Amino acid sequence: MAEAERIIGTPHTPEPAGAGPEQSDAGTKAARDAGNTASAESSGDDASQAAAERPRGKRRIAVLFGVALFAYALDLISKMLVVAKLEHHPPIEIIGDWLKFEAIRNAGAAFGFGEAFTVIFTVIAAAVIVVIARLARKLYSLPWAIALGLLLGGALGNLTDRIFRSPGVFEGAVVDFIAPKHFAVFNLADSAIVCGGILIVLLSFRGLDPDGTVHKD
Repeated sequence: MAEAERIIGTPHTPEPAGAGPEQSDAGTKAARDAGNTASAESSGDDASQAAAERPRGKRRIAVLFGVALFAYALDLISKMLVVAKLEHHPPIEIIGDWLKFEAIRNAGAAFGFGEAFTVIFTVIAAAVIVVIARLARKLYSLPWAIALGLLLGGALGNLTDRIFRSPGVFEGAVVDFIAPKHFAVFNLADSAIVCGGILIVLLSFRGLDPDGTVHKD
């Protein structure tokens, strides 16, 4: 009897399987589902960020065109008053000899430079307006919106003179009237262009781009 038990032996109990095919497939599916979930969450975060950026971009564009409209309107109204009240009249002293209002017609660029290239300056002003309009689509920086708005308003102000004032279309002379002592006579559009340009230089030195990102050289 003992010999028979020795020969037959104790019944073999199978060990628990390790990573069988079914468990391996289940693990792969779980990992894939986790990856899909993480990807979906990442996509959701990107979509939420993009949705948050759109209103901010629209506000910056509104600031750009608001500043441009203000600068343009101020320049236009000042020139209308100068033509109506000051042209063909003696200069008005504001601060003695240091600052006067004196109406002159300028066929050149800002501050009276390049009077022989009126048409070229007209084309440049139009090109500046187009470039600013294209930049507005990627604008997310408030300081850049203000700077570009000043440039746009000033360019529109002088371009209006180039188109509608004598001696002809695209050759019109710009109305200047701010006359500091020992300096060229200019107008509010010139001031807006210079201020916008200075602000752009400062922003570039700080590494701030129009899209709101900051780069370091």
